[in-house]
Amino acid sequence: MDHTRTPLFSALLRHAERNPIQFHIPGHKKGVGMDPEFRAFIGDNALSIDLINIAPLDDLHQPMGVIEEAQKLAADAFGADHTFFSVQGTSGAIMTMIMTVCSEGDKIIVPRNVHKSVLAAIIFVGAKPVFIQPARDKNLGIDHGIPTRSVRRALEKHPDAKAVLVINPTYYGVCTNLKEIVDLVHSFNIPVLVDEAHGVLIHFHDKLPMSAMEAGADMAATSVHKLGGSMTQSSVLNVKGNRVNPKRIQTIISMLTTTSTSYILLGSLDTSRRHLALNGRDMAERTIELAHYARKQINEIPNLYCFGEEILGEEATYAYDPTKICVHVRKLGVTGFEVENWLRDHYNIEVEMSDMYNILCLFTPGDTQENVDILLTALRELSHINDDVVEVKEVVIKVPAIPQLTLTPRDAFYGETETLPFKDSADRIIAEFIYVYPPGIPILLPGEVITQELIDYIVEHVEVGLPVKGPEDRSVQQVKVIVETQAIF
Repeated sequence: MDHTRTPLFSALLRHAERNPIQFHIPGHKKGVGMDPEFRAFIGDNALSIDLINIAPLDDLHQPMGVIEEAQKLAADAFGADHTFFSVQGTSGAIMTMIMTVCSEGDKIIVPRNVHKSVLAAIIFVGAKPVFIQPARDKNLGIDHGIPTRSVRRALEKHPDAKAVLVINPTYYGVCTNLKEIVDLVHSFNIPVLVDEAHGVLIHFHDKLPMSAMEAGADMAATSVHKLGGSMTQSSVLNVKGNRVNPKRIQTIISMLTTTSTSYILLGSLDTSRRHLALNGRDMAERTIELAHYARKQINEIPNLYCFGEEILGEEATYAYDPTKICVHVRKLGVTGFEVENWLRDHYNIEVEMSDMYNILCLFTPGDTQENVDILLTALRELSHINDDVVEVKEVVIKVPAIPQLTLTPRDAFYGETETLPFKDSADRIIAEFIYVYPPGIPILLPGEVITQELIDYIVEHVEVGLPVKGPEDRSVQQVKVIVETQAIF
């Protein structure tokens, strides 16, 4: 296919050049009707293609023209049979995957450290999650992939599962043996869904881990905007094989997608596909080289560590993406949260995320040698001002066992609830989410039984100031639980 073409973006440019009189939304009418300061900042070029699904521009909900052409080019670039554009981010694509293969009461095998969009889809469709614990790195305090042996045990115990979901790569860039897992799951004639949010570049360079499509996965949600150059909130859903019905996928993704689809986002997907298809290998090569340079320099800074190939060798650490720079800061005697704030305050550097022991920096084709050197200068200074650390805390990752799921997440989320003090909630069924960082795994999901061990664990984290996410009461003093029917005596 001719990847120099951008059928959708070219149609947008032609339409803007014709400069038609608009009696349709958006109401700003090429910027004339909006705040002048915002218009001046955004620019009239962008506003001229902020359009809706009028006939010359096709319709994302039923593509038959330039969007269909653009999606076919994307499928070719990503090695897929079908590709669907998402303006609802990768979250929308992930929810589409699950809602395509699961119905109410169906089981789906998922890692415990899944993105919240997975759990949202499970609630919407009424599915039953079967959780697999990811492999935990006790030295770094992070989670890696799920071992093949754990997937095998889950399949043997739940051969009626409708799908298996795998994260590849993880947020920190580590990959399980995806091909092995795909082959195993397919031997049960079950589809494999892949959360490939942080893996768009792996499609375009052989020094990066195997992509979901190359491994033979059935569906993969891929964030083009995270690493591939499109605008925030634009992603793709890649599909391969005949275990899933593309017409069903189109129906589901349409149900989840706004009817006011952003053509700026869609156009950025079309052009990013062109850039990746034509130049992706060179883009990835430069990014890998820059990341290797940074990793080598960081590992020469006292009391800092950035993992590389040395962590490989286990089922859950089969491969890694070197463009994810995870800097372990524990030996400086500070937390990753403190380092994130220090970098912001002293060097105007914003990192991707931080946890108790690490900061994570994503290297992309948008990075430069100059920016990387500023990061290295900052880390050297940080190391110097903390070189007299007296006490270094040990990595402590205490994650209680996965609690018993008594109700489906959907039944619990939509059930009759009451609020009570969290410290008094032992043995009750929770009706909301609680996440604790580190390591970012959901501790309680709707439908699970609260244990005293979990209460003690969460309260301990709250009291030391670690972020707790999910509950309506952010202080976690109160919690929503399912109303219990009173016993009759």
